Amino acid sequence: MDGQPVDFVIAWVDGNDKEWQKQRQKYKSGFMEDNSEVRFRDWDNLQYWFRGVEEYAPWVNHIYFITWGHVPQWLNLDNPKLKIVNHKDYIPEKYLPTFNSHTIELNMHRIQGLSRQFVYFNDDMFLTAPVTKEMFFKNDLPRDTFALNVICYGKDTAGLFNTNDMMVVNTYFDKVIQQKKYWKKWFHPKNGMKNVLRTALLMPWRWFGGFYYGHLPECYLKDTLEEVWEKEEAALDFTCQSRFRENTNVNQWVFKYWQLAKGTFEPISWKRGKCFHIHEDVTPAIEAIRGQNYKMVCLNDTGATTEWEKKREEIKAAFQEILPRKSSFEK
Repeated sequence: MDGQPVDFVIAWVDGNDKEWQKQRQKYKSGFMEDNSEVRFRDWDNLQYWFRGVEEYAPWVNHIYFITWGHVPQWLNLDNPKLKIVNHKDYIPEKYLPTFNSHTIELNMHRIQGLSRQFVYFNDDMFLTAPVTKEMFFKNDLPRDTFALNVICYGKDTAGLFNTNDMMVVNTYFDKVIQQKKYWKKWFHPKNGMKNVLRTALLMPWRWFGGFYYGHLPECYLKDTLEEVWEKEEAALDFTCQSRFRENTNVNQWVFKYWQLAKGTFEPISWKRGKCFHIHEDVTPAIEAIRGQNYKMVCLNDTGATTEWEKKREEIKAAFQEILPRKSSFEK
């Protein structure tokens, strides 16, 4: 097993914080900005994220908890593995204050003390079964599922962000050349036969049209973030200048896609986790949590989520069944 330390990074915001709301309202403007309430409402299940990490990934080195300045009242700040990171601790002052998750994510390599190998979690991504360090990094490389893909455009999709990311990737990597170098990784059985077939069907096009993404925790090398900033500072700086998410932004997947195109990854099965988009029926997500059917789950809140408070309590009850005991991260 890789001997290098692996850190977890998670970004969180307390949408109920009155001072945060006041500051957000001060800068709120522009019809192109993604400033919806969905992006900030609290599902009150973060304690299960910490319980899952302690129960299923005790090998983690440090947890870097990114915050605007607030922390949950129940969080044990004395836990030696926990590192609280305020936006102003690592994001350049010219980008602050920010309410743009892309800015928060694009600057993660600036976090003081962060290990070279780290895993980034959104606050809706949870561990629900034991995981090994090798599931995230192998041979000093991030684990990922490779598949060429076609970008999907539609309401409430990340299509435009993906397009902006791919413009960066296609500037530096020739698909034909990279395929010749890394065909064993591109067509590795671990990617799954459906993904191998998808890649084969998209091979005739010389450029990268997109990559498969499972909306799960992302494994990164800090080197990758530094390299992309060095080569594409203008594009990343332009995004970070946006107080809120805008369609002209790149997002953190530009680092994921860079690693895939460059070949700095080791293949792993897409079946290690699943993203559930919470709409009307929350049953599949609840059954997956209770049955611990996956190592990781993402519970993606959307504008189509109905009766979200009721669903929030149902999901919390499911987590409570598999993770009933407080972790050392709780007071």
